[in-house]
Amino acid sequence: MREKLTIHGGTPLKGTLEISGAKNSALPLLASSLLTEQRVHLTNVPDLKDVETMLSMVGELGKSTSGEAGEVSIAGKIDSNHAPADLVKKMRASFLVLAPLVARTGKAEVPIPGGCNIGTRPVDLHLKGLERLGVNIAQEDGKIVARADGLSGNDVFLNYPSVGATEQLIMAATMAKGETAIYNAAQEPEIRDLVNFLNQMGAEIRINGSIIRINGVEELDRTEYRVMSDRIAAGTYLIAGAATAGSVTVTGVDTSAVKPLSLKLKNAGITVREKDNSIKVASSERPENIEVITLPYPGFPTDLQAPITALLTLARGKSVVKETVFDSRFDHVPELNKMGADISMTNSNTLFVEGKTSLRGTEVEATDIRAGAALVIEGLAAEGKTTITGVKHLDRGYSNLVTNLRNLGAQLERHK
Repeated sequence: MREKLTIHGGTPLKGTLEISGAKNSALPLLASSLLTEQRVHLTNVPDLKDVETMLSMVGELGKSTSGEAGEVSIAGKIDSNHAPADLVKKMRASFLVLAPLVARTGKAEVPIPGGCNIGTRPVDLHLKGLERLGVNIAQEDGKIVARADGLSGNDVFLNYPSVGATEQLIMAATMAKGETAIYNAAQEPEIRDLVNFLNQMGAEIRINGSIIRINGVEELDRTEYRVMSDRIAAGTYLIAGAATAGSVTVTGVDTSAVKPLSLKLKNAGITVREKDNSIKVASSERPENIEVITLPYPGFPTDLQAPITALLTLARGKSVVKETVFDSRFDHVPELNKMGADISMTNSNTLFVEGKTSLRGTEVEATDIRAGAALVIEGLAAEGKTTITGVKHLDRGYSNLVTNLRNLGAQLERHK
């Protein structure tokens, strides 16, 4: 039987919450541990299903893994360059093992990735970039087969600043001969975290805006590294605080990384106070209507599009939400409308959100991580009881979600 999350809404969230490590940073850091046989020790690792999947992946490829309570150690040699299909189908980020495998062993076989159903997310940018570094790419029986007799540095231009492609190319170029320059590279904070991690291991990587330059090295050393805080989780809790007319403070965060959201919340009339490593939101009235357009960093993050849409269902007037990063990322819309929201879609990437004074709880289903977060926010703000199925998606992206929300005063329980 599938687990459910039941929320009794209408209670303003209040309190302080320390944010755990970032899923979107931990996953590429774990993948890049394949670049060395030396011991890599990570702290502030979030307790998530996707992290478990990536640890299983590096273990299946030959590494030994150990750890508990947010700490993970990885060491040892790679003894397989075949990524297990069942793990790759669970999570798209598993595809990131392609570059380190081919860099270290000269060959990689990785199934075409799965993960959340949020539209077309082709891996052609990954593959074309790797070809520029000397990798021969073929597709055989639903798998990408990559071969290289040594990698060579080169200039690579990305037609789109893809986070995954940028991470893949950084890992490959770290072990390539000569210099690689990635133009129009992604600039997300998680990219900088990966670069800092690899540089601490002995890599030679420099970031200059959207250009990343890498001088290849022969070996990487052991290291201990703290995963950056999760700006998406921080944003989700801040939005929940605003939606429930509450007062929520998140700590242990890089305020600059959350700035695209902070500015939007201020535009909506919500009080936002930032300190060195904390952000507080406070709201006692309905937010004002705003326009949101998702863009690559430093634009508004696509991973907060669904959560902020939930907030805007309670705003005064009509808001506009435009999704430009992924297509088909609106599965939360019909579920939010079941709760009394008034959201219409005139084309494939634009929502019109007519704010309501109140919403009502009902039964809804989470279809991906961030759609699930939007339904949780709506359930917390709505009148009555909301029951959410598809809780497994939330487990992939939010560490200790139920406990954290209860600590902020929410009334919710998880059950079968």
